[in-house]
Amino acid sequence: MVDVEKVLDEAGLKNPHVREYVAYWAGVTEPERIEVVNASDDARLVAEALEAGELLPAGEGLYYSRSYFKDTARSEERTIVATSKPEDKGVYNNWRDAEEMTSSQLERMRGQSRGKTMYVIPYLMAPPGSPLEAYAAGVELTDNRPVVLHMIRMARVGTAHVDNLEDPTSFVRAVHVTGDLENLGQGTPDDQRYFVTVADQRTILHFGSSYGGNALLGKIAHGLRQACYDGRASGKFLAEQFMLLGITDHETGKKYHVCGGFPSASGKTNLAMTLAPDAMGSRYHVEFYGDDIAWLWVGEDGKVYAMNPENGVFGVAKDTNELTNPTALDSIKPGSGAIFTNVAYNPDTQEVWWEGKTPEYPADVTGWEDWKGEKISDREAGDDSPWAHPNSRFTTTLANVPNVAGDFEDPAGVPVDAIIFGGRTRDREPLVRAITDLAEGVYDGLTLGAEATFAADGLDGQLRYDPMSMRPFMAYAEADYAAHWLKIIGAATQQPIFAHVNWFQRDAEDGHFLWPGYRENLRPLLWLVKYAAGEVSGRQTPVGVLPTEEELDLTGLDLPADELARILDIDVERWRQEMGFREEHLQQFDGLPEEIWEAHRRVAQALADADS
Repeated sequence: MVDVEKVLDEAGLKNPHVREYVAYWAGVTEPERIEVVNASDDARLVAEALEAGELLPAGEGLYYSRSYFKDTARSEERTIVATSKPEDKGVYNNWRDAEEMTSSQLERMRGQSRGKTMYVIPYLMAPPGSPLEAYAAGVELTDNRPVVLHMIRMARVGTAHVDNLEDPTSFVRAVHVTGDLENLGQGTPDDQRYFVTVADQRTILHFGSSYGGNALLGKIAHGLRQACYDGRASGKFLAEQFMLLGITDHETGKKYHVCGGFPSASGKTNLAMTLAPDAMGSRYHVEFYGDDIAWLWVGEDGKVYAMNPENGVFGVAKDTNELTNPTALDSIKPGSGAIFTNVAYNPDTQEVWWEGKTPEYPADVTGWEDWKGEKISDREAGDDSPWAHPNSRFTTTLANVPNVAGDFEDPAGVPVDAIIFGGRTRDREPLVRAITDLAEGVYDGLTLGAEATFAADGLDGQLRYDPMSMRPFMAYAEADYAAHWLKIIGAATQQPIFAHVNWFQRDAEDGHFLWPGYRENLRPLLWLVKYAAGEVSGRQTPVGVLPTEEELDLTGLDLPADELARILDIDVERWRQEMGFREEHLQQFDGLPEEIWEAHRRVAQALADADS
């Protein structure tokens, strides 16, 4: 057995509760070696990973990794929130009993790190000194070196983050054991994988993966599921799958901050990393804070504040290019230390490629391997399967993002002017609609939805609902979640405005998008903050306030008049149909606050009274 105390002494790790935790799990998983990690170890660990073949070079200061082919995404059906309180069971959180899941995970993990190194990763999911620092510290134990390298990019890593805690017991105990990936029965009745957040014990136990959110435990398991639970338990904050950006108006000197939730494939990362349109770039500057997680709380001045707890970006590679997200490409340039996962790779040229990176596939397929490591040149004629996995990723630090906000590490966070929701919807949802009532704003978030990825997944016109974009990450019952939202934002004396946005309206005849999207999406956000400031008045509809054509700044943008009119209007009949779907959706959540039902009835009545 490894001498745990000696290793921790040599690493200078002093927190006695962390030391006790490491020693306990070393006894369970039985590693051959233990290594305590700091961010300063990155270069050495990269070199070791390259030598071991765990990473491959992908250009100067760029790296490539490949997952086991059955281990390429989160597996929501295997992801559990466990507590000792049955009342925490929700519709979506896969609740299980804490004692049952802790016991079974312990047995799955026993002895699984024999012959391996246990890496001890002390981390912080917040800038040091944050008012939420007590909920941000964690220690991940993992037996996988590439996971360590991803964590160094995605969190603040170092022993000081746990040695200097005001309460030395206040850290998340996160254990990741890879397991024998080729013999775990993925997707079969004998599946051995479980990814468990024991929320009321602030413990995360993940077994059976080395991929993404299954293995980078500071990200989804801590930053969303655990923090979601901590926010309610403490009564202090919200932890949401939200992007966060800043907009500076050079003409007026004003700065605005917008955060919000978007279901998968609804443009969240592209919006978070957007730039001002060329025609508006001299007046407006857009800054990036985060693309995936935001924690929100009310400051002593009565304003709602937000921060991105992460220190990096774990972005979907597919369709990332100069048009959709030039900022992302600039953040993964040579020398950035970025890691690409499950994209196509050419070992001869050390290049990477994914669908959408360029308009066409590389013309010369010599040397190219797909995400499984199979030669493209060996494919049979007509084989058009993807070169890169649809969930392929890039990992880079926030500091690499060229327009990262100058104050992204400010522990005080930033004041929030607007909270927006947006889903991919071809009709019914206008470009932007402002919501001034708190309950109606929370109601809109609870009924957030997007069109199913495939038409067969749902009825015509019916959305797949994803409340607040937190469907896979909610840690407790939805009714309590709604009540917590009303409590936290309701405590603010200066509340942000709510809004719903939609970049995806299509023409019913030929299916083309009515709004150009991407950088142009700044325009409806500018209208929203101006409306909140009383600078424009908008047009009242049953579902919120819409811009008039004159109020929307279209400088340098030429849109057909009829198409502009359509995206600045609502289809009352489609909305009446939608209200029936919403009622059915909300009825799943026992004990939903009456304020939410009142908001639903108000909107439904306004639609009933409206002219079709």
